[in-house]
Amino acid sequence: MSDKKPLTREEVPVELTWDLTLIYPDNSGFEADLAFVSEKIPVIAASKETALQSGENLYNYLLLSNQVEEKIETAYVYSHLKADQDTTNDENQVLNQRAFSVYVELSGASSWFEPAILEKTDEEFENFFKEEPRLEEFRVALEAARIQKGHVLSDREEALLSKANEVFSGPSKTFNFLNNADIKFGTVKNEKGEEVELTHGNYTTFLESTNAEVRKNAFETKYKPYIQFKNTFASTLGSEVKAHNFKALAHNYESARQAALSSNQVPEEVYDALVKVVNEKLPLLHRYIALQQKALGLDELHMYDMYVPITGEAPITYNYEEASKATFEALKPLGEEYQDILKQAYDQRWIDVAENVGKRSGGYSSGGYATAPYILLNWHDDLSNFFTLVHELGHSAHSYFTRHTQPFQYGDYSIFLAEIASTTNENLLTDYLLKKHTDKESQKYILNNYLNRFKSTIFRQTQFAEFEHQIHVADQKGEPLTQAAMAEIYGAINKKYYANVIQDEEIAYEWTRIPHFYMNYYVYQYATGMAAATALADKILHGTPEDLEAYLNYLRAGRSDKPIEVMKKAGVDMTQTQYLYDAMNVFEQRLEQLEALMNEE
Repeated sequence: MSDKKPLTREEVPVELTWDLTLIYPDNSGFEADLAFVSEKIPVIAASKETALQSGENLYNYLLLSNQVEEKIETAYVYSHLKADQDTTNDENQVLNQRAFSVYVELSGASSWFEPAILEKTDEEFENFFKEEPRLEEFRVALEAARIQKGHVLSDREEALLSKANEVFSGPSKTFNFLNNADIKFGTVKNEKGEEVELTHGNYTTFLESTNAEVRKNAFETKYKPYIQFKNTFASTLGSEVKAHNFKALAHNYESARQAALSSNQVPEEVYDALVKVVNEKLPLLHRYIALQQKALGLDELHMYDMYVPITGEAPITYNYEEASKATFEALKPLGEEYQDILKQAYDQRWIDVAENVGKRSGGYSSGGYATAPYILLNWHDDLSNFFTLVHELGHSAHSYFTRHTQPFQYGDYSIFLAEIASTTNENLLTDYLLKKHTDKESQKYILNNYLNRFKSTIFRQTQFAEFEHQIHVADQKGEPLTQAAMAEIYGAINKKYYANVIQDEEIAYEWTRIPHFYMNYYVYQYATGMAAATALADKILHGTPEDLEAYLNYLRAGRSDKPIEVMKKAGVDMTQTQYLYDAMNVFEQRLEQLEALMNEE
């Protein structure tokens, strides 16, 4: 457990920071790109009159659009990474706001395009390709745009909605500032009785403590400011939900969920199947929780007891240097090309490692087509952070493969596919650790770690998905989203998932501190992603060279095909429920292994 005061940004050793000079040597590059985009915005807007007059004009417009979008993407990535490394730095916040404002302006200037391409008949659309064969480079992207037929408004209406994006993003921005910069949790006592400042980064470490009083105090201290500002958080989240529902209604969708999933060409049945299978398998979660309670010797289990390694103190731990070296061994089954990407990540300093004052909490991978796929961490020496590292490396490697294979128009991937690559890495790390650390105590610890991550990724994220959907439906019905209403909804869902756990009053307000509820039906994809990753990891470890190549082709695919089709080619059909049951079977098998080891004592 860290008992050190968080460093200021200036105190962090340079080798533990990301190297943003790979994007721009200094802010002058940012200014040049922002100026270029601003100069081209009128050209983009004026292209409305000529772009669809011929196949050649359309091709030239798309090339210009790519060039401008790549520039604003690079500028925005640079500014948001600088802003996130220290949210208290006003200069960097201004850079980020400026980049976002220009992005919004560009979106408004180009908003005419989708309505215009949708107005074309199928015959007119195909004639573009006959007139200009080079347009085939954009066919999949153009056909994907035409899927939105009936859901795109007039160019004037789309321009107005685009300009309103800054307003729509207000609730999320307010939440982020409250959550990352303004809220202070105070101090709690560690096992030694020393007062330690509680942060987002060390909270989980406190919950993993074998001292129940440490866990309880950290839990209650963490929730105090959230409950204090529960009405404010209800306002931000409620406004976010209203924005989702409004935009879905404006674009002629039946619901916000339909709008969000259709943007990734994912049928709503995928979402419903996840909730159905997870609810069906909740007895497995209850069985695991019962084992945890028995192992800890507790008469009753509280929500703050859920993260304690049931074998006590960790028999294994990794500092950042050890974890960095071990990633090469753990991910060795992915082949030499993947190893080369890992080497670049460390050698070129893609990773911002250490927690510092004002740094955005959590971890992520972020970048643009023309930048490195950077990783933000808030490192603490434990196994959980090792898993976060390989998780984010999975995202970054996915981005690297895609961007070095596909042209700009296909150079990213849908969020539906995003979590699969990262979670496949987690499964490979689990396999590596089980093979490396073969003593009984380590085996128990690793198995419990896996079961906890499965619980957090599939059970917990599906729990979040249920809450997210229920509050969207409630708002759609005109029901007020007050703090009391959301606490009641969340509390009921939490009780269903953790039926054999004491429902501490704070847990009904867990929704106040979850940033993913501001991401518009994102969380379910963590769960579907891990389930798919379970099948893919098994193929990588026990399959053929062709299975590995199919997986690498998934990493390379980007948006060159529909997400569901990309996964089918990789060997997993996510339109069916079998992959979900397969994942549950792995959970049950490892639960049985752990139960057997625990019963030997």
